[in-house]
Amino acid sequence: SSKRTDLARCGNGLKSISHTQIGWLNLHKDNQNVPHNSSLYKKPFVESFEETPLWVAVLTYMGYGILTIFGYLRDFLRHWDIEKCHVARERDEQKDFVPLYQDFENFYTRNLYMRIRDNWNRPICSVPGAKVDLVERVTHDYNWTFEHTGKVVKDVINMGSYNYLGFAENTGACADAALEVTKMYGVGVGSTRCEMGNLDIHEEMEQLVARFLGVESAMAFGMGFATNSMNIPALMGKGCLILSDELNHTSLVLGARLSGSTIRVFKHNNMQSLEKLLRDAIVHGQPRTHRPWKKILIVVEGIYSMEGSIVRLPEVIALKKRYKAYLYLDEAHSIGALGPNGRGVVDYFGLDSKDVDIMMGTFTKSFGAAGGYIGGKKELIDYLRRHSHSAMYATSMSPPVAQQIITSMKIIMGEDGTTLGADRLRQLSQNTTFFRRRLHEMGFIIYGNDDSPVVPLMLYMPAKIGAFGREMLKRNIGTVVVGFPATPIIESRARFCVSAAHTREMLDTVSPISNMKHKRQKFTFIFSPPPYSYLQHGLFLL
Repeated sequence: SSKRTDLARCGNGLKSISHTQIGWLNLHKDNQNVPHNSSLYKKPFVESFEETPLWVAVLTYMGYGILTIFGYLRDFLRHWDIEKCHVARERDEQKDFVPLYQDFENFYTRNLYMRIRDNWNRPICSVPGAKVDLVERVTHDYNWTFEHTGKVVKDVINMGSYNYLGFAENTGACADAALEVTKMYGVGVGSTRCEMGNLDIHEEMEQLVARFLGVESAMAFGMGFATNSMNIPALMGKGCLILSDELNHTSLVLGARLSGSTIRVFKHNNMQSLEKLLRDAIVHGQPRTHRPWKKILIVVEGIYSMEGSIVRLPEVIALKKRYKAYLYLDEAHSIGALGPNGRGVVDYFGLDSKDVDIMMGTFTKSFGAAGGYIGGKKELIDYLRRHSHSAMYATSMSPPVAQQIITSMKIIMGEDGTTLGADRLRQLSQNTTFFRRRLHEMGFIIYGNDDSPVVPLMLYMPAKIGAFGREMLKRNIGTVVVGFPATPIIESRARFCVSAAHTREMLDTVSPISNMKHKRQKFTFIFSPPPYSYLQHGLFLL
């Protein structure tokens, strides 16, 4: 099981890892000594990442190898019509055309993903709260198609939604306020913000967001993904340099590519790697011409949704100031979920929001709504209003969605006259600590920061991805399982998202994992004890 060491006990010589380094503690993969500035941290910053055991990695590669061999065999049978082919193929009369479907690129989807496709896209027929109702479905052709049985699986504990503060609900203050606004404004706006779609409720929401973040101004967008992908190109262009964390979200990657800027990637949360890129950028300038870069933008996330890690923001800000770069912070998962006031990773570290040039976040998670925002100086926001594609061409945010944001944000800030927001923030923190400690005590390998509500539990082997998801659903627990190519090939995992809406009883119920552990121990005891616990390396009998 993962071991943890406090900086107070081990001094400055911490082992480091290219996957994630931390300022106060770590268990790392690459065994490199990476210096860190612990004086920038006001409290212990605890993260753990354990290297994949060698024999587990070997077995995982063997599993993918066997699946690949059988995949080619089945493709051969499909080619000769021995096995029915369900995938899209070029018609014979178009054989001389440029291929519309890249056959080899679809190999993984055809032969690996299709085996476990039943673990995703499950239809939900209720509010995505602490518990959900699922539409039961069956497949008669090995996951190529599904049929609804007409039955509903009731009260499935929802461990997959990003409902961190429990505002995804159809009762209470948020739902009531959204209903009233719907009666007043309707659902759709039918225009862009710069034409006839700028409502007073939009301006009220943006002023509230700016006050919540502690910035001069803010602007909201109807889609979180487009907030990144459409605004980064408005800020960066040819002759600019973007330094991006290797685990940044696809929306950030797409925005960086669309901007036409030069992109360089630094190792995840590795300040040594980032500083080297910054130094090289200053010294060498642009390729060939060696002219200075017009702008250098560091792009990071608050919480990394697949790792459960938290950005080392104090050190990033220190580097940004030292090398005169700009900082773009994506707080999609951290806003509302971190900090004593729920104001994200800046609040979590007790930093000044003015030190972050561009503060981005989404309303889709902690606020139970939709869309995203960008906050910063008034000059920045005014510029985006005139140049952002998402602002100029996208339809305005739906009024009830805007009201959901306003009401939930006021609850978090305590402006509703109750302590409900503070209670939910405290409950989320307690649930996160309890759930992470419980899994750790049971011997599972979990990744990420101790304060992160995103909890990846390592599965490793490809066969476990489908088996884990199905077994959990049999126990009325809905969770997300993730594998290659969304993760490294030997780091398949289940991802739990803890919510303030979860009760202690619900989190205890997620302990069918504990039952699996018990069965594995009994099975092992009948024969002979292994040299070390298989469970400690994330392996259990399914």
